Amino acid sequence: MTLTLEQLDTDAAVRAAVELPWRTVVWDDPVNLMTYVSYVFRSYFGIPRAEAERLMLLVHTEGRAVVATGNREAMERHAQAMHGYGLQATVERVEP
Repeated sequence: MTLTLEQLDTDAAVRAAVELPWRTVVWDDPVNLMTYVSYVFRSYFGIPRAEAERLMLLVHTEGRAVVATGNREAMERHAQAMHGYGLQATVERVEP
């Protein structure tokens, strides 16, 4: 089988996109209490209280916080888990 240059370029671009790290972002909302957001970060991610509170304050003051970085599949699982807790979360690619 012979691959064209366009196919090779596409394959390389897909591999590069998959290899780039992704991140899960939790967004501020008017519903959840700050203590609850901190609790979710501690219970789901298993992070220490001080770090959970730092992230929660970022969500509250900056409107968002990056709570995890890794491969796309894992970040999508984290975002879905955050939705299960009632938090707004998205996944975005980390730009080089």
